Amino acid sequence: MSEVKISAATRTEFGKGAARRIRREDKVPGVLYGHGSDPVHLTLPGHDLLMALRTPNVLIALDIDGKSNELAIPKSVQRDPLKGFLEHVDLQLVKRGEQVTVEIPVHTEGELAPGAFLLEHVLNALPVEAEATHIPESVTVSIEGLSAGDSVLAKDIKLPKGTTLTVEDDTVVLQVLAAQAEEAPEGEEAAEEEAAEA
Repeated sequence: MSEVKISAATRTEFGKGAARRIRREDKVPGVLYGHGSDPVHLTLPGHDLLMALRTPNVLIALDIDGKSNELAIPKSVQRDPLKGFLEHVDLQLVKRGEQVTVEIPVHTEGELAPGAFLLEHVLNALPVEAEATHIPESVTVSIEGLSAGDSVLAKDIKLPKGTTLTVEDDTVVLQVLAAQAEEAPEGEEAAEEEAAEA
C-alpha cells in the first residue's frame, strides 16, 4: 500500500466557529491520537485529504508544521450529510511494523446460479489485523454458482499474507436468499381496499 503525503498544521482554535472558519478556507479540522500521546489538533488541506480518503484505510504520511513526520490511518471521518464535504477527521498514529485492526471492503465477482436469488452482504467490510504499512485495500470473493441457502463465511475468504481475521471463523459475510414474491394474497388486497374506502 502506498503512502499519501499530506502537509498539516497544528491548530489552537477550537469550537464550531473555528471549525467553520477552517472549512471556509477549504481545510478540514482533525485530531491525531495514539500510542498514549496527547491528541494533536490539526488543520489539513481539504482537497488532498478528500483524494486520499478515496482509498480505504489509506496510509497518510503527515508533515506537521514542517517539523515532524508521522504515519497515520483514518479512524473516523465525518461528512456533511447533504453536501458530502469533509467536516472532521480522526487519525490514528501508527508505526512501521505495528499491527493495526481495520475493516477492509468486501467485493464480489462472478454470477449467482440462474434463478430468482438475492445476495445479502451481511458484512460490507471484514475486520482484520494487518501490518500498518501493508493494509489490504479490499478482498474479493467469488459468488459464482451460489444459490439460495449458500453462504460465505469469514474463514472461506482468502486473505493476503500477513493479514488475519479479527472475527470468528464461522461469521457469515455473504449469504444467498431466494427472492420473495411481492404480490399480496387476494384476501389481503381486498381488506386493504375496503380500509382505504372507509
